[in-house]
Amino acid sequence: MDKSFSHKSSLLINDPVYGFTRIARGVLTDIVNHPLFQRLGRIRQLGLSSLVYPGAVHTRLQHSIGAYHLMSEALKTLVEKGIFIFDAEVEAAQAAILLHDIGHCAFSHVLERVFLPDVTHENITLQMIEQINEEFKGALTLSIELLSADCKKPFLHELICSQLDVDRLDYLCRDSFFAGVREGNIGAARIIRTLNVYDDHLVVEDKGLYSVENYLMSRRMMYWQVYLHKTVVAAEELLRSTLRRAQTLVRNGHKLFASPALSFFLTQDQPQEYADWLDHYAELDDSDIISAIKVWQHCDDKVLSLLAEGFINRHLFKVEVFDASVPPSMLDEWKERVATVLAISLADADYFVTTRAVSKELYSEQDDKIEILYPDQTIKDVAAVSRVISPDDKHRMQKIYLCHYRL
Repeated sequence: MDKSFSHKSSLLINDPVYGFTRIARGVLTDIVNHPLFQRLGRIRQLGLSSLVYPGAVHTRLQHSIGAYHLMSEALKTLVEKGIFIFDAEVEAAQAAILLHDIGHCAFSHVLERVFLPDVTHENITLQMIEQINEEFKGALTLSIELLSADCKKPFLHELICSQLDVDRLDYLCRDSFFAGVREGNIGAARIIRTLNVYDDHLVVEDKGLYSVENYLMSRRMMYWQVYLHKTVVAAEELLRSTLRRAQTLVRNGHKLFASPALSFFLTQDQPQEYADWLDHYAELDDSDIISAIKVWQHCDDKVLSLLAEGFINRHLFKVEVFDASVPPSMLDEWKERVATVLAISLADADYFVTTRAVSKELYSEQDDKIEILYPDQTIKDVAAVSRVISPDDKHRMQKIYLCHYRL
């Protein structure tokens, strides 16, 4: 353990949220310097949230380094409490968390739904890590094992991926910091200091219960107030419609300006079936999309031009929020109105009237549970002992967004 946390031969990074953090030279700095990791510096962590929260322009690279910092702190805490962790496991866990978001696409889930609807970013992440592992001659093999729920030490996997992992701890702290939203300030350091291991699984000592409750409530607030803010959803739907229209035009023989990587995904119906699709994917970042849409404002297709101009100049869709499904008659009415006002066909009006269903739950008792450890060595699910998790909180909260062109 001492070698991984030595101050000698390490890379010192000044993080705006946590201050100085050290990355040991070797495989970890090789990861940071790798082109696939550096690509994360060209992808915003919160995508289009900066349209509502102007300060939210931080990147996935910053988040990955922040998650690394919290992973290092969590591992030190567990070792101090007598949990035996090999040096190789420490480095593997640190490497895994540095790489956990490497498969994200430009503008994240928006482009995934358009270009790769049948492939998850988690699957892409694993493929990219395996590719880097080949370059590193197997140095990431243990890290890949830790990404699996079947690894020999489940608590190491749970630090990377669970309902209380360092990924979530960092993005709540970081996103609230840059967005200027106080609700996400969860006290990650306090939670980490109360972590422990019981029967090879990650647990929280009972003195950390209130901090965990605050974390769960803060996460819900951040989702509905920041990540799924109706204006953010409107911008995402406008971007999705813009890219869908561009796809349709390109596949019908229309010539559009696009970088080689973006052109590949606009052209191919099933890009993942091509041997080199991952290489094209790795070349995509936010700048490819923005530069293309800036040019598309002036194209001769009226629909794409209107969509692109609206996206670039923040003339976003108007949003109406429903608790249940949007009546089909309302959708038809809006499409007819848009078609009339813009003098386009009903088929083309589909690009200007969209719906999106979103659901989130405060806590799931079916997934990796957050378990509380008491002094008598009993373990209880946080849902069973928390006074802030009501029966209603155990169900998914759903909202339906109707997004349409502003008339």
